[in-house]
Amino acid sequence: MNRLPAQGSKRTVPSIKLKNLLSQVKITDLFLVFIPVAFYAASKHMHILGFFGSCLAIIPLAGLMGRATEYLSDRLGTAPGALLNATFGNACEFIIALAALRAGYVDVVKASITGSIIGNILLVLGASMLAGGIKFQTQLFNRVAASTSATLLALAAISLMVPSIFHHFSKSLANEDDLALGISVILFLIYILSLFFNLKTHKHLYNREVDEVAEEAIGVHGWGPITSTVVLLVCTVMVAVLSEILVHGVENVASELHINKIFIGVILVAIIGNAAEHSTAVYMAVKNKMDLSLSIALGSGAQIALLVAPLLVFISNFIGKPMNLYFSEFEVMAIALSVIILQYVTNDGECNWMEGAQLLAVYAILGITFFFV
Repeated sequence: MNRLPAQGSKRTVPSIKLKNLLSQVKITDLFLVFIPVAFYAASKHMHILGFFGSCLAIIPLAGLMGRATEYLSDRLGTAPGALLNATFGNACEFIIALAALRAGYVDVVKASITGSIIGNILLVLGASMLAGGIKFQTQLFNRVAASTSATLLALAAISLMVPSIFHHFSKSLANEDDLALGISVILFLIYILSLFFNLKTHKHLYNREVDEVAEEAIGVHGWGPITSTVVLLVCTVMVAVLSEILVHGVENVASELHINKIFIGVILVAIIGNAAEHSTAVYMAVKNKMDLSLSIALGSGAQIALLVAPLLVFISNFIGKPMNLYFSEFEVMAIALSVIILQYVTNDGECNWMEGAQLLAVYAILGITFFFV
């Protein structure tokens, strides 16, 4: 006589494993279906479809790269983990910018730098504060750590203002490339010093626990070092290929859809590269881990300004296509305004949903203006 399996028997294990597997899948992972769409569009020279297909395909790949980097950096230890984060923390943005630089779209590269900085300050942090503030009336964070990151971003604003002033008031513009190299060296040295500050002299301000909530937010619960390494390498190659498709479609999108290249770089490309960080930072804020949420948002913005931008300047000189640091007046103003409002939000060590709404309002105003600029 057949007997029904007792409650809690091993026959329930597959369903439990399936449930655990599904819990690791993020909404952005569903966008992986756009990878073949992007490749098909590229093969048929359908540049607009290739542009938007690659945009949507890069979003989940950037998320997987971020998850693999977080897992490996937490397991490797402080110093190796910091080096890994410095290398791959903003790898997606760097790869897209590098592809645009090789194609000669310097304005798009500069716009993507601008968009990444203001996007992390206003969009990521604003969405995090709004989402966390809806659940918790007031959220606290380490004021010293937040102030340090805000000051680094203020330095980035200064480094962009000086070349713009030089461009308008200097009688000779022949030295703009040399000026960019000099400023890039200084920014790179400041980034190295900030790592020493974070990891050595004031590491107590940045210590974080790798608990189940953090792993759940990142989506690496149950991952291993080998899995993370393979995912990181494969996704890096895929992003590099898709970035080429994306860049080749910029001209067609700009001309046929009447969207200016600055808007494409500041808004579209920046949001694509930071999509994974957006979701993780917001999730952490909802779990009342505001310190980690600020670390993701402001740390990424500072890394773009102090590491990615200087590296692009160095590489542009190496390949014979020098990129200066002269940004348009509106780009400089957008970064300066973002840094100013950031100082007001982070100077008291606490936040609420209204402050998040204000940051998002500033981002929306800047986004609309970039569309019509």
